[in-house]
Amino acid sequence: MPSSPELPPSTPLPLASPTKSPRVARLRPVIAIDGPAGAGKSTLAAHLARRFGFLNLETGAMYRALALKAIESDLDFDEEAPLLALTHQTTIALEPHRDGNRVLLDKVDVSRRIREPDVTAAASRISIHSHLRAWMVAQQRALGQAGGVVMEGRDIGTEVFPDAEVKIFLDAAPEVRGSRRFQQNSIVPITTAPPDAQTEAAILRDLQERDARDRNRADSPLRPAPDANIIDSTSLTLEQVLARSEEIVRTHLPL
Repeated sequence: MPSSPELPPSTPLPLASPTKSPRVARLRPVIAIDGPAGAGKSTLAAHLARRFGFLNLETGAMYRALALKAIESDLDFDEEAPLLALTHQTTIALEPHRDGNRVLLDKVDVSRRIREPDVTAAASRISIHSHLRAWMVAQQRALGQAGGVVMEGRDIGTEVFPDAEVKIFLDAAPEVRGSRRFQQNSIVPITTAPPDAQTEAAILRDLQERDARDRNRADSPLRPAPDANIIDSTSLTLEQVLARSEEIVRTHLPL
């Protein structure tokens, strides 16, 4: 198994250029998967990583882990300076597994905790800060620069790896994403969430609020890269999405 990528404490970096990730000669490609919350990016990334023997790096987990640290430190999510200071004393490690990543925050396994509603909401709020995003982008580029990875998030193909060999933008109508998320939570309930956070209407409302923040933030807003392959899964089954994505990868790569 590949060694665990780790993000050590680090000083904040200057703002990264949104379009100037240097093109390098990679022996293996980068597959970038972007899209809104609840679109199924994690499921797709895990599948493609298994199918083609790549490393699955879930970059959203990095934001969630830092958001959890901010919650535990009782920080204001709207104040960027304290959040940047927090990076000096934080380590985040991703341990790739067949069905996803094991996420370690300061060597503690937080894989389940970072999926809970309060952390999800906090991650969306801290991700709007420009300098914090620049720090995260630098870490993400370092993790995937050598290639042979599937990276999913909201700005992988536009900001982190605009030179990715394969770009997929996975989308679906908000109502469909909300319904899928509700069904998923019903199968594996998040026990610490308040009852009203588990209703389908509440989940849909949360997704729509996150969509608005992600699409309208000033720094690297959620949008498809100009050369992305867009898959709208509103009327597609999971099997159809996976098959279409595999076809895209094969079309773009000499596998």
